Amino acid sequence: MKPGSQDQSFSDSRELDCSYDLLTGSESDEDELSAVRRKPERLDRLVDQTNFSRKELQVLYRGFKNECPGGVVNEETFKNIYSQFFPQGDTSMYAHFLFDAFDTHNNGAVSFEDFVLSLSIILRGSVTDKLNWAFNLYDLNKDGCITREEMTDIVQSIYDMMGKYTSPSMKDSAPKDHVDIFFQKMDRNNDGVVTIEEFLETCTKDENIMQSMHLFDHVI
Repeated sequence: MKPGSQDQSFSDSRELDCSYDLLTGSESDEDELSAVRRKPERLDRLVDQTNFSRKELQVLYRGFKNECPGGVVNEETFKNIYSQFFPQGDTSMYAHFLFDAFDTHNNGAVSFEDFVLSLSIILRGSVTDKLNWAFNLYDLNKDGCITREEMTDIVQSIYDMMGKYTSPSMKDSAPKDHVDIFFQKMDRNNDGVVTIEEFLETCTKDENIMQSMHLFDHVI
């Protein structure tokens, strides 16, 4: 047996029986083992797939596992967690749209891998990657274009999330006005829908949007 092969064999066996935490590098206790149904992919693979370092992924995984010890989060749990950030408003609809964007496999569950891959784009992705992710969020039926109805649903959900008691108070017409402005800017050929090409072209020429793309670059 080659030097180190015994250690490698021992490591593989621990991964197979889920008694070793691939990200934190620690043994799992018996209670935790009974709760964990899915383990994340190998750390090295996630380092390659994201813009996070090994240490950052470990921190993210500890937080994810603390909230979701089963290894995945369903929509109801996701909504409950998200609502804690906006206690004055109704986050249910926006959280629903956000969950769909994170649920890349469309199976009703977000794993740590799903979560961290999207988070990497939002926080560390290129401007084009971030804009593509945002477009996918707004394109509710995933048909390649954003309709006025889809944008109205998104904007209304954001206003609901922010709450009715903002200062200064918002007019009832604010969501519609916001959608009108969006389409005036984005729908360049006035056909009633916004394509990814129109979205990217308009956003990349808007200085305010470009500045906002870098707001979260150093959050983690």
